[in-house]
Amino acid sequence: MSSLAHFHFLRPEWLWLLLPAILLIWAIWRVQRSPDGWGSVMAPHLLEQLQTSSEESSAMLRPHTLVSLMLLIAVLALSGPAWQREASPFSEDRSAAVLVLRVSPEMLASDIQPSRLQRAMHKIHDLLELRAGTRNALIAYYGSAHLVMPLTSDAEVIESFAAGLEPGVMPQEGDAVADAIRQANGLLSQAGAAGSIVLLTDAIDAAAGAELAKLKGADVHILGLAAGPEVVPPVDSPPAPALDMNSLRQSARALGGTATAVTIDDADVRQLARRIERSFINAPPEEGERWRDEGWWLLLPLAALLLLLFRQGGAVVLR
Repeated sequence: MSSLAHFHFLRPEWLWLLLPAILLIWAIWRVQRSPDGWGSVMAPHLLEQLQTSSEESSAMLRPHTLVSLMLLIAVLALSGPAWQREASPFSEDRSAAVLVLRVSPEMLASDIQPSRLQRAMHKIHDLLELRAGTRNALIAYYGSAHLVMPLTSDAEVIESFAAGLEPGVMPQEGDAVADAIRQANGLLSQAGAAGSIVLLTDAIDAAAGAELAKLKGADVHILGLAAGPEVVPPVDSPPAPALDMNSLRQSARALGGTATAVTIDDADVRQLARRIERSFINAPPEEGERWRDEGWWLLLPLAALLLLLFRQGGAVVLR
């Protein structure tokens, strides 16, 4: 975004200094044109003959002209002219991600080995490994949503806390996926980070899906952690519905993201990582960026004008 159509001032309140600056310039020019000095003791026709042509030709270099220009340029520089963006020095080079994990009894089903929940742990490990050096957070939900780890670049800490999650530690039953997504958006907003949300779940019930459609925020990419209806789960597997990718895709579209089915290799995780980065690239420029202050360019002509005052007769006096 470099078009001058976006020109504005970062600190427009400094433009109020133009009022006293203009008054000061008016006073300077009024003194220069007054009959004081030589004009008060010498006849005008004699004073005119004593003025050299070089003085007339260098009117733009006279001290009062230079000081007037310096005042105007200084005010404009202080006001922070800007027309293009730059990456914030405090923002991450790559997108942040909030991992939202469903921790329910159904996630203990072993239709995918060793279980849906354990496979989720493996996928979290693989994703964090692919995104080494970036900030990630972890939220667990079932009937309620809970922050497990805020945004951090320490992948080992996230994996350690994730390993301790099981349905028995969740206080309520239900499907609080909407609350979890809201909490994830809050994390990204508070951090001022451009990022995405990765929802690791085996299902989203109809009521929760309808609530998700009302949410606004970061893109949500869903990883479906279940086998399809063609897979017969082991006899000792806890009962759980088969993967319904259609409902997951519908929810993902409502949240501006995508849905990916779990795979036995890391193809699903690599796809997720690419989608997270794509969401970061396509994010609004307000996220992770700031307007570049171009006022410092005005210091160059300001310094040049100041140097011209360091010469004989380069003083301005207000009487």
